[in-house]
Amino acid sequence: MTKSNNNRRPVYLTAVGLLVLSLGAVFVVRSFGSSSGADGFLGGGSCDDPTQIQLHTTPEMQPQLESAAKALSTKKDSNAPCYQFTITAVPSATDAKDIASGSDNRPDLWVPDSSLWVAQADDGQSVPTVAVPSIATSPLVLVGRSENFANTSSWLGAFEGGVQPALLDPLTTSAGALTLLSIGQERAKTSTTNNQVAAVMVPIAQRLGSMPKPYIDPTGLFGRAGQDNSDVVVPASEQSFVKFQEEHPDVQLKAVVPQTGTLVLDYPIAVTAKSDNAAITEAAKALAEEMLSDGLSQARDDAGFRDPLLSPLAGGRGVGDITQLTKPTAAAVQKALLDWTRLSLSAHSIAVIDVSGSMNQKVGDKTRMQLTIDAAAKGLKLFPDNAALGLWSFSTKIGPYGADFRELVPISKLTQAQRNKMLTSLKAQKAIPNGGTGLFDTAIAAVKAVRSNYDSSAVNAVLLFTDGKNDDPGSPTLQQTIQTLEGLRDPARPVRIIALGMGPDVDGTELRQLAQATGGQAYVARNPTDLQQVFIDALQSR
Repeated sequence: MTKSNNNRRPVYLTAVGLLVLSLGAVFVVRSFGSSSGADGFLGGGSCDDPTQIQLHTTPEMQPQLESAAKALSTKKDSNAPCYQFTITAVPSATDAKDIASGSDNRPDLWVPDSSLWVAQADDGQSVPTVAVPSIATSPLVLVGRSENFANTSSWLGAFEGGVQPALLDPLTTSAGALTLLSIGQERAKTSTTNNQVAAVMVPIAQRLGSMPKPYIDPTGLFGRAGQDNSDVVVPASEQSFVKFQEEHPDVQLKAVVPQTGTLVLDYPIAVTAKSDNAAITEAAKALAEEMLSDGLSQARDDAGFRDPLLSPLAGGRGVGDITQLTKPTAAAVQKALLDWTRLSLSAHSIAVIDVSGSMNQKVGDKTRMQLTIDAAAKGLKLFPDNAALGLWSFSTKIGPYGADFRELVPISKLTQAQRNKMLTSLKAQKAIPNGGTGLFDTAIAAVKAVRSNYDSSAVNAVLLFTDGKNDDPGSPTLQQTIQTLEGLRDPARPVRIIALGMGPDVDGTELRQLAQATGGQAYVARNPTDLQQVFIDALQSR
């Protein structure tokens, strides 16, 4: 916040003036009558030195705040301070990042679309102070064709059953972040397990994380969701859906809120000025009072926003009365965003399949080998096209020069041709009678192979499937193998072993030690029929 040192001059729409107006509307407001009419600028000598306030807000809220700033200029109170607001539309995540990094783009007042961004705007010294908790609200809703809402018992349930959830980017949009948080917050009302959440969210994160550009605008997604036979469902704000409906009245879409409830975009006013916070706070309160006045309530409703009490929109628009989920803590927000970042990273991996003799043992009507192949084939579907995978098999002395491993498919992007090669090779694998488990040599060689073709933009890992423990007498000892793996470890270029053990004979301690030597983890399915869930757990742990 600064004070103007010059007397007010007439405003001329020069090229520079047009540029300024295109970037943000400027309003000089005071608490008594304007002599400049409806343009929001005040004349007269008694407002020669207004307090200048830079205010940033989301694009959809900018017209509402401009109207409030104009309305303030008509107030008649000669003792009230005079403010000059420059109102600029900036995405909330961008402002949060700029404020946290100490950028010169830091405003004096900030109206993000959700208070979740306020905690993300910590610059290491302070978090912005919320002067007004909310000037408007809009609940998160699910938008799609009626036939795609067979299950609305919960957010997680709505994402199952063959629909295609199209999440806006959780790292840069409130609708995307609140979707993840809704799934977390509703668990207080459901018996959903971590495994059930992972089974739904891992494939979604992998699919959306692989896109060249994440979704940031709901409008195009609504258009896709409204097409005939579309299975797309879009989590978005009620306000964005209502405005889309008004502009596209013939599109067959509806909005629903799952029975567990929903979270809300709440549009707080935060003080982000570095000085004179008391005066800035008073300006925030004056602006909020005008925003919440009877005179602007109709305009707010027309724009699709609810009041801070979440009163339903007029005319039957939107979803009516809603149940709110408990507001997440700042720690929960941070965890959800970090989890998404981790889950959405692509993979650069080798899947290494045990083909030793013990893999021929039956579990029910299938062998361990068949169960492993089934799990790996299903797991392959979880990876997006931009993931890079290769395939090895291992057992004692099966490779060139007597190695305990052999390459079946080199690491490559998962084009359809690469997927076909992987599936064909998987289905061709047979357990080798009397073949031993050459685990240690294979683990070292696989880590070296991934390192030799490292991809810094992906999770680099070895997915190791086995049903036993090392039984190759010619291999290094466990301690020697651990020392070798620790020697290969590079924090700047990590290659982790994700070990997936199965069956009663697997040595879980041995697998954990191997995995931990690389910073990875081991999972054991005592019943090999649980291997598919173990595979999902492994992907979630990355």
